[in-house]
Amino acid sequence: QPCWSEYLTTRIEQNMVVNCTCPISECRAQPTTAFIYSIVSSEEIIAKYEKALLRGYVECCSNLTWCTNPQGCDQILLKDGLGYGAACSKCSWISCFNCNFPEAHYPASCSHMSHMTCAKCNHGFCWRCLKPWKPTHKDYYNCSAMVSKAAWQEKRFQDYNERCTFHHHAREFAMSLRNRVSSISEMPKIRTLTFVLDACKVLEQARKVLAYSCVYSYYNQDTESMDIVEQQTESLELHTNAL
Repeated sequence: QPCWSEYLTTRIEQNMVVNCTCPISECRAQPTTAFIYSIVSSEEIIAKYEKALLRGYVECCSNLTWCTNPQGCDQILLKDGLGYGAACSKCSWISCFNCNFPEAHYPASCSHMSHMTCAKCNHGFCWRCLKPWKPTHKDYYNCSAMVSKAAWQEKRFQDYNERCTFHHHAREFAMSLRNRVSSISEMPKIRTLTFVLDACKVLEQARKVLAYSCVYSYYNQDTESMDIVEQQTESLELHTNAL
């Protein structure tokens, strides 16, 4: 029993307990949950084991996923197939179920979040795997685009990137303000503070949409619908700044 206890404890601490087998090389038997409970006595190790079981279960279920809040959240989410996800019931973070980006990014599509463009030759590639976005691209390292075009592309990217960054910072400000107001001890139930909290929530959502609208506009600048999108974005930004 001491040998088994040490063996299982090591496997659990190394996060290798799921699908572990008997230490005898010729034996492929796997220890059952009941057997592990009877051998391992440490409550801390058992807690790690149960977390490993839960993690393995979620990873095996295609309709389940973890909340992607970068601040940290252990909530399990049920995918609804809508692509944009749903707000986490624990932290209210909205995850994207279709790509690895940490949050829902409407109106920008999943491809927008991974599609990068060379400022010199306009070559498109995926930032995750670095493979060409269009396989027909030639002269990857020796593109002969005009410098003026490259400068224009770089300036255009910088403009959209600065706008996107600004809205993300403004969103963080709204979140910080809401947290500070919420933390006021013995907060009186007056309409003024209630309005501030509601306004901060609206600001957070508006700044998020404006930030990802910059991504959407950058990659769809030549489409016919962009005039309407730009007008709507400008109107939203105007009212958001006023709020």
